[in-house]
Amino acid sequence: MPMPQMPPAHPFDDDKLREECGVFGVVGVQDAANFVALGLHALQHRGQEAGGIVTHDPVEGFQSARRFGYVRDNFTSQDVMSTLPGPIGIGHVRYSTAGSKGQTAIRDVQPFFGEFAMGGAAIAHNGNITNADALRKELIERGSIFQSSSDSECIIHLMARSLQRNIPERMEDALRRVEGAFSVVAMTRTKLIGVRDPLGVRPLVLGKIGDGYALSSETCALDIIGAEFIREIEPGEMVVITGEGVQSHFPFRPQPSKFCIFEHVYFSRPDSILGGRSVYETREAIGRELAKENPIEADLVCPVPDSGTPAAIGYSLESGIPYAMGIIRNQYMGRTFIEPTEQIRNMGVRLKLNVNRALIEGKRVILVDDSVVRGTTSRKIKEMILDAGASEVHFRIASPPTAWPCFYGVDTPDRDKLLAATMTEDEMAKHLAVDSLKFISLDGLYHAVGQDQGRNNSCPQYCDACFSGEYPVVPSDMMERGFEMKRPAE
Repeated sequence: MPMPQMPPAHPFDDDKLREECGVFGVVGVQDAANFVALGLHALQHRGQEAGGIVTHDPVEGFQSARRFGYVRDNFTSQDVMSTLPGPIGIGHVRYSTAGSKGQTAIRDVQPFFGEFAMGGAAIAHNGNITNADALRKELIERGSIFQSSSDSECIIHLMARSLQRNIPERMEDALRRVEGAFSVVAMTRTKLIGVRDPLGVRPLVLGKIGDGYALSSETCALDIIGAEFIREIEPGEMVVITGEGVQSHFPFRPQPSKFCIFEHVYFSRPDSILGGRSVYETREAIGRELAKENPIEADLVCPVPDSGTPAAIGYSLESGIPYAMGIIRNQYMGRTFIEPTEQIRNMGVRLKLNVNRALIEGKRVILVDDSVVRGTTSRKIKEMILDAGASEVHFRIASPPTAWPCFYGVDTPDRDKLLAATMTEDEMAKHLAVDSLKFISLDGLYHAVGQDQGRNNSCPQYCDACFSGEYPVVPSDMMERGFEMKRPAE
């Protein structure tokens, strides 16, 4: 039964890019499902529509539970967790970027499970398969029957058709047919498997807990279960973890790494580590670069909570302009908040954010946010600041203009809905009716993430397609649907 439509977690979420999902797995621990649930709770920011857990127990076999909504509402009761016994398990939190949109079906909730000749296997996928349409068509013509609308199910069917002798080899065989981005956590009865695509677009890390191991989209989920962070899974690497330890190999043709640079800007939690760097410290460095590139005389630097906070602190430290919490977020408005009338519904952002009038009144305010997508939220927040008596409102954005959609596992509007795709920076400032609007440059962003030479135009070290329009993997399905790639002179 489809999940009833729920409002976003807070009213301005619709004007943010959304990460696609988070994956987590453990092996070699008692009551693995409890650890998986904790890990998924720490990864909730990566997907809030639904979640699922699969475990295996030598006596009970494979067991699974899939639910709509938050982890805390579904995977904390003994009634549910007692149905998921065993020392090995994987889980997934979902925000749909492929598959059914608007109404999520339970059949689209991962992990997916398949029964093969050599035993069962479950798989959870973070990313997006850019040739999924072509693969699905081919597989259906050859007799496959799909149970979901998710691109990730293609991997299970490709594994089923493989002639390789065991599950890890079948997974390798399947993933060689896949284009796009994938970080995969999978399990058999005794093995935990992790794989990253050759470009390493999406994150995946390895941790140690007691005599067991964990795989996770981010290090923050290792922290919550008390696991020791060992290292990141390398681009193009497959690890197979058993009671004997971790086996690693590289089944794909080596390619230059293209890790998603927006993980540093927004997607990952600030308490995670990416590429050996604290996400919080990187975001503070982004704010410093933003202040160097785009100074302005003002009285206060205020973050748009919560994602703009570290960058706002960096901007304040670099500029010398005092930092202030000019906007207060109401932490207790959940997804189930009822908006019974049009009058209440139109209050929108005010239900979640409130301006600290005593600080703002009469001040020239710099608002620091992580991005501008459609611009709808920026307009509402600007109006709130002016209503509170601010004399000037200046926006400083901790990412370059988002002018191109992402096809690698991030929910992005069509290009004509992206403000930066249709307007110049000055035109956007006029559209938002702010005193000034400035974005960090792409070179400045690269400096902040530790690339002192800036962006190497011939071979950038990150995937920055949402800013540059330069896609490291051709989005073949979208091209078939009419999407036009960036022209050389554009």
